Amino acid sequence: MTELTYAEVGATRHEPLPPGYRHLHYRTELDRADFAAAADAILTFRMHRATGARIRATADRAAPGVGVTVGLGPLVVPCQVVWAADDRDRAGFGYGTLPGHQARGEESFTVERDADGRIWFAVTAFSVPARLPMRLGGPVAVLAQHGYARLCGRAVKRLCARSRTVGS
Repeated sequence: MTELTYAEVGATRHEPLPPGYRHLHYRTELDRADFAAAADAILTFRMHRATGARIRATADRAAPGVGVTVGLGPLVVPCQVVWAADDRDRAGFGYGTLPGHQARGEESFTVERDADGRIWFAVTAFSVPARLPMRLGGPVAVLAQHGYARLCGRAVKRLCARSRTVGS
């Protein structure tokens, strides 16, 4: 693996998130029929692309060690997938920051089936500013991260709806 910029590698996989960082928890419910479509959209980076982000990945599917560069507006940030899951009740991945990223930390994108059979899309992250623009951005940077999580949730819902329409 490339040199990640934080020590708590893989910490978005399970709670609690490490102290000393800003934490993000975003969750939205999906249709019960959407688990497979959401898992595919997340693991193939289609969800990210559907937000309008420019994605370059070293593989077509998320797996530990896959490099991912995310471009949003003028920002281009390097990340690396540090864990991935593709199970019956949970699918998704977490990626961590590499040198050159505006933040230090990790973010995960998952779809999960709970004990009641409900399907949830979730974004979980912990981060601190690593470079001056993010430090200066302060609360605006936090709002942008929360906004991107909601944007991902809407993108997954759109992709799942299209999958249901095509599959009908």
